[in-house]
Amino acid sequence: MAAASPASTKKRPRRTAERILEVTLELFNRFGEPNVSTTLISAELEISPGNLYYHYPAKDELINSLYDRYERALTAILGAADGVENVEDAWLFVHMLFELIWKYRFLYRDLNDLLSKNRRLETNFQAVLRHKSRAVHTMLEGLARSGAARLAGKDAAPCATAMVVVLTYWLSYEYVRDPRRALEPERAAAALGRGAYHTLALLMPHLDDASGAHLRTLAAAYVAD
Repeated sequence: MAAASPASTKKRPRRTAERILEVTLELFNRFGEPNVSTTLISAELEISPGNLYYHYPAKDELINSLYDRYERALTAILGAADGVENVEDAWLFVHMLFELIWKYRFLYRDLNDLLSKNRRLETNFQAVLRHKSRAVHTMLEGLARSGAARLAGKDAAPCATAMVVVLTYWLSYEYVRDPRRALEPERAAAALGRGAYHTLALLMPHLDDASGAHLRTLAAAYVAD
């Protein structure tokens, strides 16, 4: 049998580290981070605890690595706020945010618990809120420039804050409404659609008639009258 090449030897630990993160994210999302131990993660991966610790010596390192991935993806999405000019753009932008939140839903499902235990997340998530707020402000400015929304400067700040609150805590609301089923993958599309609609519904008093009607049309598949 031929010996493994130096290149393949170098790639294997990296692939193992990636697989560990993939499985950890799946378990955190399914059961909630507090209910997932490193023993369960290594068992699911069919590797030894020592192999897991080699790549991630502590559970917090797994959490932080997943958070770093989330933050990079969030930064890329928030940059799209510059291109929002109408309700359809806003719907897509908010829906993209909810899709990312769903992908890393363990962060939001267990947010208060995570922040109380992890100093790095406590600090970084405050920055996340600031970045979301700036992006939502940018979105509102784009809608105002295009004439789709009539939102005076003094009204924009509380509206943006309310939208960020809905974005941040919508999955918690869904979970409280239906704890046994709300965070199941087959219910994701409906939950995300409702979240996007109720986030943007905060703009209803400020939208022109055509934009308000279009928002209702976009949300019709997810929200019952």
